[in-house]
Amino acid sequence: MIPIIDTHLHLIYPDCFTYPWISQGHPLNRPWSIESYLDEARPLGIEAALHMEVDVDEADIEAESRFVLGLDGIAGAIAACRPENPDFPRQLESLAAIPGIRGLRRILHEIPDSVGQTPHFAESLRRLPAHGLTFDLCLRPDQLPLGHALVARCPDTTFILDHCGAQDIVIGDLDPWRANIRALAELPNLNAKISGIMAYAGKNWTLEALRPYVEHVIESFGWDRVVWGSDHPVVTLGGSLTDWVTVTREIISGASTEEQAKLLHANARRIYRL
Repeated sequence: MIPIIDTHLHLIYPDCFTYPWISQGHPLNRPWSIESYLDEARPLGIEAALHMEVDVDEADIEAESRFVLGLDGIAGAIAACRPENPDFPRQLESLAAIPGIRGLRRILHEIPDSVGQTPHFAESLRRLPAHGLTFDLCLRPDQLPLGHALVARCPDTTFILDHCGAQDIVIGDLDPWRANIRALAELPNLNAKISGIMAYAGKNWTLEALRPYVEHVIESFGWDRVVWGSDHPVVTLGGSLTDWVTVTREIISGASTEEQAKLLHANARRIYRL
């Protein structure tokens, strides 16, 4: 079994941090610990994980990353950030000084489109290479052209497109998503993450419904520029971690062992410097 590095694990500790987006009735409104994740992940071949920030309250950003980096099985962390703020250089220096921080993320579909298109926002992201940090792009499908413009403005920054660029899609409705993915793949400093789509497919997902999204992203970006992520526990809105690993391995089963290894762990080690 080819081992996996999970590049997109969320851990939720409501007793430690504030999550403004998790309401009282939200299906994820409970603790999601590293212990419960590893109990399911390790038998599936997941050997290590990168923690992906969980959009905690801004005051908790540094504390969240420091906390998760002390947990068993966590190989690194992607921290939240606010590139739109005037004091971003100070925030960047503070985050970059934390051992184990491998990249940053600002969820762009939760802020006005105009915010991510300002000269200051791009200037902020152009500061990341000096610290060896990547930037994860989290966009709705209708924002993909905006993502293209942002990545093009930061040619020396390494980006990773989260969730196949397919948030809020209707499974089976592939256009204009396909064309936008092909255009994004032309940017050499952008990679893509095979993750997220099971949650967007809902409880009635099928392997064949998910296959076109995975295959098109891999075909567009190539085996050297794709990584894999569980999006746990968000994945549970559609299936389970076990379901997603099983589906992924089945979809890529026709690829060579080397190609599968690139997606499942080798590219993650290189892109995130693990």
